[in-house]
Amino acid sequence: MPAPSAFLYSGPVELIFEIRDAEEGGFFARALGHPIFTEAENWDDLPANVLEPVALHFEDAPTRPRLVQMHYVKDELIPVAGA
Repeated sequence: MPAPSAFLYSGPVELIFEIRDAEEGGFFARALGHPIFTEAENWDDLPANVLEPVALHFEDAPTRPRLVQMHYVKDELIPVAGA
């Protein structure tokens, strides 16, 4: 049985941004699979700072993402005793 047409999407459904701490403070965001980069001084400003370049990047595209996921990645080094 085929899926209802409401569930058939042409193009990307979700755009994922990798969010990392910026060296100078705040956050740095980059889209996976697309040349979209942005930054923000705090977490509250980040969603708007992400959506603005997404809108510009997909402005003339026939399809655009329906969702944007912000995936926060934090690198942490843990020393191992006796190594």
